[in-house]
Amino acid sequence: MSLYGQYLKERENIDIFEVEQGFGSYMIEGEQCYIRDIFVTKEHRKAALATYIADEITKIARAAGCTYLTGTVVPSAAGANTSMKVLIGYGMSLHSSTNDLIVFKKDIGGL
Repeated sequence: MSLYGQYLKERENIDIFEVEQGFGSYMIEGEQCYIRDIFVTKEHRKAALATYIADEITKIARAAGCTYLTGTVVPSAAGANTSMKVLIGYGMSLHSSTNDLIVFKKDIGGL
C-alpha cells in the first residue's frame, strides 16, 4: 500500500484500492460503501480504468456485506460535470443534495 493509502487508513479510516495508473478510496460503514475518490492519470482516462477500479471496490464492498454504494460530487470543484456524468454512467442515481454537495446511490444487492 502506498504512503498515501497508509495515511488515509490511519487518519480517516479510509481504505484504498490502487493500480499503477490510479486509485480509488472508499469507506465501508454497515451496508454502505462510500466511494470517496477515483483518480486515473490523464493518459489512461479513456481506458475504462475508473470502471475497473469501481468494480473492484464493489466486489470488496459485497464481500463485506454492503448492499449499496454512495458517491458524491461537489459542484464547485473542478471537473464536477464530468464527475456527475461518470457516476450516472456507472448506474448511480441522485439520492440527495445539500449546499455544494450532491449524493448519488447505487444498489449492489446482498451476498
